Amino acid sequence: MAEGISPTDDAGLAALRAAAAQAAAEAAEAKAAAAQAALEAAEAARDERQAAPSDAPAQGREPTVDGREAATQATDAEVAAPASYADEVRAGYASDGPTLPLGALLSGPLGDPTPDATVQVGFPLATLNRHGLVAGATGTGKTKTLQGMAEGLSAQGVPVFLADIKGDLSGLAVEGPADPKVARRAESIGQDWTPTSFPVEFYSLGGIGTGVPIRTTVTDFGPLLLSKVLGLNATQSSSLELIFHWADSQRLALLDLKDLRSTIAHLTSDEGKQELKGIGGVSSATAGVILREIVGLQAQGGDVFFGEPAFETTDLLRTAPDGRGLISALELPGLQDRPALFSTFLMWLLAELFQELPEVGDPDKPRLVFFFDEAHLLFTGASKEFLQQVVQTVRLVRSKGVGVFFVTQSPKDVPADVLAQLGNRVQHALRAFTPDDAKALRAAARTFPTSPYDLERLLQSLGTGEAVVTLLDEKGAPTPVAWTRVRAPRSSMDPAPQQVLDAAVAASSGQARYGDAVDRESAYELLQARATQDAAAREAAERAEELGKEADQARRKAERAPRTTSGSASRSPLDAILTTVGTTLAREITRTVLGTRRRR
Repeated sequence: MAEGISPTDDAGLAALRAAAAQAAAEAAEAKAAAAQAALEAAEAARDERQAAPSDAPAQGREPTVDGREAATQATDAEVAAPASYADEVRAGYASDGPTLPLGALLSGPLGDPTPDATVQVGFPLATLNRHGLVAGATGTGKTKTLQGMAEGLSAQGVPVFLADIKGDLSGLAVEGPADPKVARRAESIGQDWTPTSFPVEFYSLGGIGTGVPIRTTVTDFGPLLLSKVLGLNATQSSSLELIFHWADSQRLALLDLKDLRSTIAHLTSDEGKQELKGIGGVSSATAGVILREIVGLQAQGGDVFFGEPAFETTDLLRTAPDGRGLISALELPGLQDRPALFSTFLMWLLAELFQELPEVGDPDKPRLVFFFDEAHLLFTGASKEFLQQVVQTVRLVRSKGVGVFFVTQSPKDVPADVLAQLGNRVQHALRAFTPDDAKALRAAARTFPTSPYDLERLLQSLGTGEAVVTLLDEKGAPTPVAWTRVRAPRSSMDPAPQQVLDAAVAASSGQARYGDAVDRESAYELLQARATQDAAAREAAERAEELGKEADQARRKAERAPRTTSGSASRSPLDAILTTVGTTLAREITRTVLGTRRRR
């Protein structure tokens, strides 16, 4: 308060108003001076760029946005990072151990960024079991990023598993064609590009399509994953769990879908209802729904996925004779109309790896990197219990030396609990055509660490084969956000010819092991045998009852007949009848139970 001014009278209030107005004017003047200084600095930088020779290094240029000079954007966040940021990125991605190269840093205006081959962006191999996300709209290059990462991992001796949804990743087994454009692009980002093929093992689900068949038993698949495939609600899923529990307690192997169908049919029969009486029951309506869904799955060919020989997931952890990691490609082009089935099957593979592999902690490089393509299909319509299992598996499989990369169009496709486990991010361009898209874009931009980039603009402006990258370094800290031009695959970007696929499958050791399905005795046969025995026992009991009635009738008849006492006739007719009936009854029961009775 100004000295000598009293706020209690009108004069004092007027003086205070005048002082406040003067202070506001001074503040405005200072703000205007600051803005003028920023403008002058930007104009000086522009004049310096215009005076610089045309071949000056791109990293020394000030960024522009959509062709507008930086002076007009003085109050906005920069889209491109300043030149000094390259040093920060270089230091952030430096590693003492082996790395998986991803690409080179880009700098300069959005319309014409220049790669800096001296700043390489890549993953330290020791961090790849911390999981990751590769996201981007259709056509932005995320599938080719996946292909290039698979090649780099294989070259480092790390086995890879990937799902080939559209069939275009089969080109990994074929050398890429010599292309001057690709060669120039590779040279600009410091990539030593030579056409190369990689060791690939092709698999298929149950033999649908080209590849070594992968099968599993219904018991190993489990009720939770099967409920997801069948689209069951919570009540139906609970009933399915009860059915699995009963079959396990009875030592009935559920190998294929006919085993499951016969078990459900038995448990809804009068005898089966009595067996479940102590632990609950399965209503006829619920059983009917489950059976209809199973029949529908069989009608789509889904029954070929369940059976024996069951696939050993440790076969995915192999290396080729030359030391490169084996790329296991699950070919799924024939299953695009059954997304829940193949996505849930991939989740089973991951869960099996978690169950089978020993703890290894944090190895120098992962034992396997698992790429989960079209990941949004896994979470569509998923129950709370299913999501809990996914989160638990993803969180704990890290200690088994397995890295998981989810590949999808947008980060919003992955539940938050799962997304929180993905420390490595490769984000291709996002589109914002709708208000929901814009909201998702802002949310994605906020998930990256602080950087000089205006990420909302940059994520919409990325070219094909460009991505915004941030990783976790060996210390677990996020690396600087890097606008990156991704390396081109060295194998063919087109699908492999069919003769290449056929030759690879024919030469595979897995074909001899898993090629032919086996149908051994299981729940279906055991329940059939039990039903036959029960029917035989009932028939024997009914026959014994009939013979007993005949014996009673004969005894009453003999009691009414006169008796004789001489010689052999001293034996009463009743005794003779009872002896004959008893002998016949014993013979009939024995033959019925032992199965030796001749059928009339």
